[in-house]
Parts: sequence; C-alpha cells; structure tokens
Amino acid sequence: MNRPRSGGLRSHIPELAILATLIAAPVMLPHLGFSIDLLTRVLNWGLIGLGFDILFGLAGLLSFGQAAFYGVGGFVTAYLLVSGTLSSVWLALAAGTISAGAFGLVVGWLAVRRIGIYFTMITLAFGQMAYFIENSPLSHYTGGENGIPGVPVPVLGFGEHAIRIGAGLPMYVLFAVIFFGGYVLARRIVRSPVGAILLAIKENTARVAMLGHNVPAYKLAAFVIAALYAGLAGGLLGSFQSYMPPDAFSLETSGQLVVQTIVGGANTLIGPLVGAAVWLWLRDNLQLIPGLTTLWKLVLGIAFIALVVGLRRGICGEIIHWLTERRTLSARRAAEAATEAIEAGAVKTASSRARDTALPLPSPATGNGDIALEACALARHYGGLKAVDGVSFKVRCGSIHAVIGPNGAGKSTLFKMLLDEVSPTSGHVLLFGSQVTGHGVSRTAQFGIAKSNQLNQLFPNLSVRKNLRIAALARRRGPLRIDLLRTADSLPEVEAQIDAIMALLDLAARADTPAHILAYGEKRRLEIGMAFATSPKVLLLDEPLAGMSPSERAATCALIRDIARTCTVVIVEHDLDAIFGLAERITVLYEGRLLADGTADEIRGNQRVQDAYLGGLHAHEPA
Repeated sequence: MNRPRSGGLRSHIPELAILATLIAAPVMLPHLGFSIDLLTRVLNWGLIGLGFDILFGLAGLLSFGQAAFYGVGGFVTAYLLVSGTLSSVWLALAAGTISAGAFGLVVGWLAVRRIGIYFTMITLAFGQMAYFIENSPLSHYTGGENGIPGVPVPVLGFGEHAIRIGAGLPMYVLFAVIFFGGYVLARRIVRSPVGAILLAIKENTARVAMLGHNVPAYKLAAFVIAALYAGLAGGLLGSFQSYMPPDAFSLETSGQLVVQTIVGGANTLIGPLVGAAVWLWLRDNLQLIPGLTTLWKLVLGIAFIALVVGLRRGICGEIIHWLTERRTLSARRAAEAATEAIEAGAVKTASSRARDTALPLPSPATGNGDIALEACALARHYGGLKAVDGVSFKVRCGSIHAVIGPNGAGKSTLFKMLLDEVSPTSGHVLLFGSQVTGHGVSRTAQFGIAKSNQLNQLFPNLSVRKNLRIAALARRRGPLRIDLLRTADSLPEVEAQIDAIMALLDLAARADTPAHILAYGEKRRLEIGMAFATSPKVLLLDEPLAGMSPSERAATCALIRDIARTCTVVIVEHDLDAIFGLAERITVLYEGRLLADGTADEIRGNQRVQDAYLGGLHAHEPA
C-alpha cells in the first residue's frame, strides 16, 4: 500500500510561519505596545515554554519545578562569567544548560516513578528546595537576595573584529535565532518516534508499558529535555539584562509558565510563546492605566480566568482545533457514518478476506523444546483470598491453548501473572525455558509475551495506524531509544508491518480513523491487533469475543486462526463453543485452582468440568 509519508514543503509550514512572524514582529508589534525588550523577554519565556510543552502538553506531566532548572542554567552561566572562570558566553551557556539538564536528570529520576498529583508535588518540592538553596547555602555563589550583576553580553567573532550583541534589536535577533532553532528541534522531537510514544503515554500509560516501552525512561527523557530548554533560557536571561535575578528560582516563575502555556494552548509548541506575549503585554500595559496601578494583578487574574473559560484549549489550541476540524470534517463524518452502518449491521465483517496476507514479522524463537510457555505453581493471594492457588500447565509451541472456568475462577489474574502485570505470591513463568517473572510488564513484553485486554485499552484519540505504530515500534526499537531526529513513520519495516496487520484486521479502510470512532467489533480487533503488532512469541487473548455479534465472533475466530500461524496463542474465553472449535488443548480453573488440563475432547467429557459449570462441584469435593 503506497502512502505519503511526512515530508515536503507542506510539513514545514509551521516553521515558515514562525520564521515570518519573528522577522515581522519587531516591525509590526511596537505599534501595539510591544517594545523590542518586551519582545525579547517574550522569546525567553517562549524558549523555556518549548521544553515545558513537550513535558506537559505532549507527555501530560505537569511540573511546578521548571523554575529550578531555569535558575540553575542562569546562575551557573552567570557565575562562570562573572567569576572569570570562563570568558566565553557561549561556553558558559553550554555549561549552564548541561548543568540544568543534569539537575533535571536527578529530579526526574525521582519524580517520574510517581503519577498525577504526586509527580507534581515532587517537582514543586524540588523547586522550593532549589529556591532555598540559592538564597542560603549557595548565596556566596548566587549573590543570595542580590543576584549576580554584571553578566556580560554574548560576543560574535574574535579579537578586534568581535561584535558585542548589545541590548535592543541585536539582542532580539539573537533570541529569535535561538528560539527558532529550539522550535525546529522541538517540532522534530514531537514528530519523532519518541514524540509518538510520549503522546501515547499521555493517552494510556498502562497500555504503552504493556506493549514493551520503558515508560519511566521516556518520561525521564521528556523531563530532561524540558530542563535543558529551561537551562538555556535561564542562561540567556542573565546576558539579556546584564543581571541574574534571584527570583528566577521562585515558585511564581513556575506558576507563570504554567499559566502562559494554558492561555496560549498546550501541545502546540507555539502556545507558551503566545501566552507569554499576552501575559507580559497585559502586565506592562495594565499598570499604565490610571486607577489600576495597584490593581493590575487582580485584573490580570480576571483576564486569565476569562481566557481559560472562553478558550478551553488556549488561544493557539482553539485555532488549531478549528482549522483541523474544518480540514477533516468530511472525513470524520464519513468515518462516523461507516461506524453507524457497521453497528446497524448494514456492513458485514469480512472473515477471510485477509486470510492470505503476508505478515513481515520476525520468526518466533522455538527454544530447545516444544514448550513455549510454562506456568510453574503460580499463586496469587490477597490476604486470605486465594485468587490463584498453585496453578501449573504447559503451552505447546505453535498451538492455540485455552484457559476456561466459571466466573471468579482466577483466569484474569492468571493472565496478568503470565505477563507479569501482577507479581505472583509464589511460582514463576517460563518462556521457552527462561524465567520471565519478576522483570515487569515492559520487559516481559520485550521477551515476547503480548496480551490483549478484556476491556479495550486503546489510544482513543489516535488513528488506527498510529495505535498500531506504537505497538510495532516497541519490538523494532526495543524498550527505549532516543531517536529524536527521524519521523515516527520513517521506518519502512514498521510501516509494512502496520499495513499487513491492518489488512489482516480488515481495518485498512479505517487506517486514519481515530480509535474512539470505530465500531465496537473494530475496537476489539484493533485491541488484538495492537498486541499482535509487537511480534510476540506468545499472544495472550483475554476474552477476545466478549460483547461481539455472531458474525463478529466468526470473523474474530478466523482472525485468531490466522494469527496462530505466526505465534503461539493462549486464550481466555467464556464462549465454550468457540473455544472447543479453536483450542487444541484446554486448561480449566475452578476457584483459583487447576481443575483439569487436556485436549478439547477430554475436557468436553470431563465430569468434574461439567459439574463446575453447572455449580455442583462442591458436592463431589472433600471438605
């Protein structure tokens, strides 16, 4: 399937628009009350905002500690220059930026292991600690409440031909060039595989981990990137005003950055710059209005509330959303109409149209024996409740193996232990003879075990293709790879695999449809397809037929048979007719224990299994 990949002039329209705006701003905006120095300050906030938008807008991690990295970059740069340790502003800027990144690495390593409000509180605590350290233990180096005056301006060239970049337009040009470079780099990061995974983490963190990506490491990468941007902006601040102020570390700085990003629009990159322009313009000009000299903060707060309430996505976010909606309106309506037709039964799901699809997947390892997966005395206890109690069974390589049992038998808990989502109280799991228990869900997925969930775990706002790409990138790139300068769709092998799997799932026509628009049966197939796209050696299917119509069940059974040609399949399902038609061997659980294990014919005729499903087993068991 030929498909246009990202590239060409059209993909660079945002960069060209930013470049044109930066060139026109010092000519046009002074007539609206923007001085050149104010524009330069806006660019400084926009630069720190680029990194923060990657952290908050893209990855969904709200930090109230960016002032710490802003201050570290600024004070390290200023001290190295004023103390005479370094004479080159550029080298000092590099040292300050690297110092901020190193500090971000330490803070991030501690913070990214927590989620939600706990992550935010850790960053807030470190921000406050940095402010205290700057004003007390390290005041000899930072100047304490006096800051560091006399920071030299950058110089271009050497010797008598060197050009000092003074205040005014030359300084604006320097900031504009650095901001533009930072914006281009940020755009590359957003469009890279790393950016795609960070966006998926924001959408569904648990699912990203299940696919085999190292979620804490990617979060840490975003945190360090944001710290580096903040450090560079802090270093430039001292040279811009020939003074490094002590309030660079303050909580107000972090709070103002968050406000500006929300006002301008998160996950737009340009939003923090626009938010800073609005915020700083209002701050400077409100104080010039008679009667508002002492009330300008109140008016500024009211203006912020009005902007947030009226523009939920922020200024740039609303504009981009409106333009996107206009451009994709017809396609979205067509996708919704197709979904309605499928749900109404007007469109039949093809059960065999992709039967001969060639799958460019790695050949699964078969080990030294015929056993692909082995559960060894697996148990999971929750206090006195034994959800799974000493279950052992083996899955032959290349087979379809079913796990069945009444509700509450422990099937889902068992599946979670097979993928190491849940740590067993005792016992372990072997994959081709190697133990996988204790490594965590991401490493287990990298070893070659994948799982589809009973309840769909998709990335709802991403298209079918992008959902599958997140999965396919995991095996191709490993648990972590910081490839920031290539686009997410630039790996031909991954794109070929995605095309083949979409054809197998009968979703090729829905490639660009967001997952939340799909019909239920399509979502179930996509859920299975995402697990399959990781190129697993063993695929765990947790109730893949749940909630499907008879025709969808037939199509999904055909899909499972097709998948079984490539990898070993273990399936949990309540539809016994489907199971006896699919499985070569069946394991039966009852109240967390192994009740029976054998071929489909053996299980069909097992009286104990029949009693378990009819609810009469207790009469035949010893007390």
